[in-house]
Amino acid sequence: MTLHKGAPAGDRRAEARRPVNPFYGDADPVAGFASSPPRHALPDGPVSPHTAYQFVHDELMLDGNARLNLATFVTTWMEPQAGILMAECRDKNMIDKDEYPRTAELEKRCVAMLADLWHAPDPSSAVGCSTTGSSEACMLAGMALKRRWMQRNGDRYPGAARPNLVMGANVQVCWEKFCNFWEVETRLVPMEGDRFHLDAETAAGLCDENTIGVVAVLGSTFDGSYEPVADICAALDALQERRGWDIPVHVDGASGAMIAPFLDPDLVWDFRLPRVASINTSGHKYGLVYPGVGWALWRDQEALPEELVFRVNYLGGDMPTFALNFSRPGAQVAAQYYTFLRLGRAGYRAVQQATRDVACTMAERIGALGDFRLLTRGDQLPVFAFTTADDVKSFDVFDVSRRMRERGWLVPAYTFPPHREDLSVLRIVCRNGFSHDLGEMFLTDLEQLLPKLRDQSGPLQRPEGMATAFHH
Repeated sequence: MTLHKGAPAGDRRAEARRPVNPFYGDADPVAGFASSPPRHALPDGPVSPHTAYQFVHDELMLDGNARLNLATFVTTWMEPQAGILMAECRDKNMIDKDEYPRTAELEKRCVAMLADLWHAPDPSSAVGCSTTGSSEACMLAGMALKRRWMQRNGDRYPGAARPNLVMGANVQVCWEKFCNFWEVETRLVPMEGDRFHLDAETAAGLCDENTIGVVAVLGSTFDGSYEPVADICAALDALQERRGWDIPVHVDGASGAMIAPFLDPDLVWDFRLPRVASINTSGHKYGLVYPGVGWALWRDQEALPEELVFRVNYLGGDMPTFALNFSRPGAQVAAQYYTFLRLGRAGYRAVQQATRDVACTMAERIGALGDFRLLTRGDQLPVFAFTTADDVKSFDVFDVSRRMRERGWLVPAYTFPPHREDLSVLRIVCRNGFSHDLGEMFLTDLEQLLPKLRDQSGPLQRPEGMATAFHH
């Protein structure tokens, strides 16, 4: 056998001076027993990893249970295999496509799958990208709408012409942000009577030569209803014939674009309508992926002006990018591809149908109690909104929300937008993982609370701010 000699003394001294990654060592274990770190300033020194973990873990226990959160549209359950895959990809920077070409390839495949799902005229020529969520996707789509309008109106802009965007008052706040940040006039169609979203006639009536587009929402966050995309496009077709204004439509399908293709295949809302220029969806909602990933697609290259696309080469290779941010993890994109691969069309149809069945069943049961009036029934998005019946005077929706929260259920109560601010509702969002069994538990708790609510002398006082959760 080989006889080894010790290293020369000089080498041993060099090794003794070699720096060690601080994370390889443990902090003084005694210090972990002596004091707790400050909460609002960096501590003077480190603590052990298990101490740091326990501090954070214990504080997070005071959060609500995400599975019982009936306010959020965001996915709160995935298979363990998806969680493992995300952990394996969390250190990959999505923007660095030269270094992580397979992650970039998965993003490209997801775009192609969505283009096919949404009936792009030529899925191979449709363009799109992943985003951090639908808010970023909507802003990218809005930027494309404005730039296309600027190109068509270069002789009038920037001058007296001010671009405007037409949408319903029920849009998600990201659209108001877009108009504020990019200096676009917001033209909101208010709710009227029992119409809680955009209608075709009113939308067309607000358009003029400075309208960059109309936003149609496939699945309102207020009540889960679809806006009539085909009717809106038809009204704009007629407007173009009369006035010559070619106004594109963007479909905000944050939720519905991953529901309608599977459960409402005969509903025409997507790229089958020539006026639909772009669509967005949230992969982390009914795309069934943990937050945060969204998708923005344009029907063809003409719909996305080339001048909005930046190219960088300082990470290696030539990388086109269209985004508001830069670095973000590739884990969610990998999880989206996993879910597409795992479920396919039949799997998505089964999952979404089960979720809609839960929503429709719960809505029917709540409507049968007699204390509430349903606004929607969960038969579009698996979401429904309801308010107290006209003859109920002892409690309101805010009382119900507060009392259900005491039992762990997070149910939002809020007022509707202008022209229907008199209407306060509760809304229940059913997601994958919210089963019939959980729905039955919710209904049992609600039924047990109703006698106490009925015995109240009247609705309890509440801060005015509680009614404005959905207002910007």
